[in-house]
Amino acid sequence: MEDEAVRSAAGASPEVLALAKVVARLRAEVEDLESGAAMAAVLERAKGVVMAQEGVPEDGAYELLQERAERHRCSLMEECWFTLAGSGRPGASTAVGELYGTPSGTAAQSLRAGPYPASGQYDPSRRAGLARLAEDLADTRAPGEVAELLRAVLSDAEHVAAVLIYTRGAEGSLDLVGHAGIDRSLAEQWSHVPPLGGIAALEALAEERAVWLEDLAHDADRYQLIGDPPGQWPTRAWIPVPSDHPATTVVGFFRTLPGPFGGGTRSLLRRVVRMCGGALLPPRDAVQPETTDESEAVAAIQRVLDALPCPAVLLTPLRSEDGTVEDFRIDAAAAESVDVAGRRGKELVGRRILETYPTVAGGELWDGYLDTLMTGTLYEGSPFTYEETLAGVPRKSVYSVRASRLGDRLVVSWTRHDTSRREARRLADVQRLCNLGWATWELLTDASTWSDQVYTIFGRDPSLGPMTLEELSGHLVPDDLPRFGAAVQRLLTDGEAMDQPFCITTTRGIRHLRIVAEAESDSDGTPVEVHGFIQDLTAQRGIETALRDSERANLIQRGMLKAERALAARLQETLLPIPEQSLELAGLCVDVAYLPAETGTSVGGDWYSAIQLPDGCALFVVGDVAGHGLAAVGTMAQLRFTTKGMAVTGSKLPAVLSRLNSLLLHTATDTSGATATMVMARYRPDGRQLSWVRAGHLPPLLIRGGEAHFVSQPEGCLLGASFDAVYGEAVLDLLPGDHLLLYTDGLVEEPGEDIEDGLTRFAAAALRLVREGRDETLGRTLAAARPRLRDDICVLDIHVPAES
Repeated sequence: MEDEAVRSAAGASPEVLALAKVVARLRAEVEDLESGAAMAAVLERAKGVVMAQEGVPEDGAYELLQERAERHRCSLMEECWFTLAGSGRPGASTAVGELYGTPSGTAAQSLRAGPYPASGQYDPSRRAGLARLAEDLADTRAPGEVAELLRAVLSDAEHVAAVLIYTRGAEGSLDLVGHAGIDRSLAEQWSHVPPLGGIAALEALAEERAVWLEDLAHDADRYQLIGDPPGQWPTRAWIPVPSDHPATTVVGFFRTLPGPFGGGTRSLLRRVVRMCGGALLPPRDAVQPETTDESEAVAAIQRVLDALPCPAVLLTPLRSEDGTVEDFRIDAAAAESVDVAGRRGKELVGRRILETYPTVAGGELWDGYLDTLMTGTLYEGSPFTYEETLAGVPRKSVYSVRASRLGDRLVVSWTRHDTSRREARRLADVQRLCNLGWATWELLTDASTWSDQVYTIFGRDPSLGPMTLEELSGHLVPDDLPRFGAAVQRLLTDGEAMDQPFCITTTRGIRHLRIVAEAESDSDGTPVEVHGFIQDLTAQRGIETALRDSERANLIQRGMLKAERALAARLQETLLPIPEQSLELAGLCVDVAYLPAETGTSVGGDWYSAIQLPDGCALFVVGDVAGHGLAAVGTMAQLRFTTKGMAVTGSKLPAVLSRLNSLLLHTATDTSGATATMVMARYRPDGRQLSWVRAGHLPPLLIRGGEAHFVSQPEGCLLGASFDAVYGEAVLDLLPGDHLLLYTDGLVEEPGEDIEDGLTRFAAAALRLVREGRDETLGRTLAAARPRLRDDICVLDIHVPAES
């Protein structure tokens, strides 16, 4: 419920409201202290009752109260009231035995002796360790000493090899304050843990419960493990140090023993952490004074601020018990720091932001402070307006604030802007960047005013003064005078605003300008002033002209490419009218497939030929002309017709390749010339003998008897590459059931892949299809299986029927 002081101040001035909030905060703090004292008294009395009833020490009574509260599903304070009221709940004595794993009749004795048994029996080593821990903690204060002590006590009995102690920092992160059993490099690596999700130690503090990591292979999926490697410490536990306030310290135990933590071990670790609370936590309700180091740091910062010629202050966050920033306190200030009330320099030190400037709360500036404190990101806020009263006259001032983090504090500086000067500078920047300026013409006095940028646009000396509207017309190019004059006439006669492009002649050449103006009239409707702006659009017009020329050239080029592709496609269709077909030649079954590329705008040069020769033999040719477009299709036509003509007349295959090589070399139209690869075979059916030659082409693939291999190749280089080229011939005897594949590189090549990998993949795919009995359309199936085609594909499958 809202405090009465705040309600009574509703609608008052900001200063009164801030004071009311301070009163409400102080009143709430007093009530919290009174409530906390009352709760502590109830707890102490309940612990005394349990100690008398059960014969347990103070710590044992506290743990017994906690266990009863959990079992009865009530709060600790409610359990304390039930205990004091003598509610007579059964099982109190039995609960002691359940908590420590001992029979109820011996609970008191076991607790007095150091009651942390395993498997229902007492462990002398644990009892001796607790006694040693209690004795040594009396002289131990530093967290590092506590960690070493815990490791020494628990190393033998509980296999604890390392202990890490963390405290929660201001930003919710974890800082390593003590460790034992880890080397220096690992300690430095994990000295600071940011407030991220999936950190077991942070979860233990947030939920104020122990987190047991007993299967790191599984726990690693949920948590970011602190202190790798997992193999060295297979099980770990993070236990928060109990406190009257939200837990801020957590202890991590790293064991070399795999497997779950037993009940006795869990109870032991909880107890030792509670025993260490006195050494790890500040005294209850103690006010934490500023340390000497902090005082010296603030003093050093004050000396730096004293030397600054600008306003700046050092802000220290004031946090609530849960770590939330409630306010900031000014701990140092530069001499030039002046607030809206006129307080200067050292007069600001000690003041709280929300108490002194309450309207900051919840605004952009406050959010910027919190974000900078949390993330360390530099805050540079947008200028904001603050209204103040000087000599009884309200006046608005504009401020820009800058904040940066320094340790756990903020250094804040600000600038107070003069509004008129800042706006004038902005207007000048806009005119310069947009290449425009404003102009005013007084019609009754013939007085004119131009901004500096208008003089720059017209290339006019400012000492000559601005031009009148009549003089302005004299600088226009003749073609623009009629339209410009008509627009001015409508402006002065009808009051119609003008937005008119026009061109002027200057010493820098023709300038393309635009004027936007309106007329201001008197009470009789007579125009008395014309004002507006003039903008230089010369650069924009130049870009538009270049863009139009580029678009025109692009359209022409696209039309030429489209026409060339259409012509090449028609020519290719004439040469290769059937892209997919099955043939029977000289007792062979031939499956043919041709697929053009899916990308690019030009037609490729892949081609094939499969014909019956006059002597009853069959001729098979597959070729690939380098390049695309009309030139490639023309070369393809030359090679295809010349090859068929020479083969029909009975020319030897090597001779055919030699003539084709000479043809390309002597008909080249440029210095690079045309090149092509080709494989050509003649099949004689009487002996099932295949003679073949090649010119730089990929080797044929032979599939026989459930195996696939590339046949050995005869000599033969690329067509059109060398006048001294020599072409050899090879002979292959085919058997019934054989498949011989002739193909172009589009069937096997992939960008960035070695050609040998492509050939291996191609051979495996072809063999699989044959083994699966899918070889009737082997060539077409292989071509269709290729992903997005980047190059033309041409393939011939020459198959010897099994019954031949």
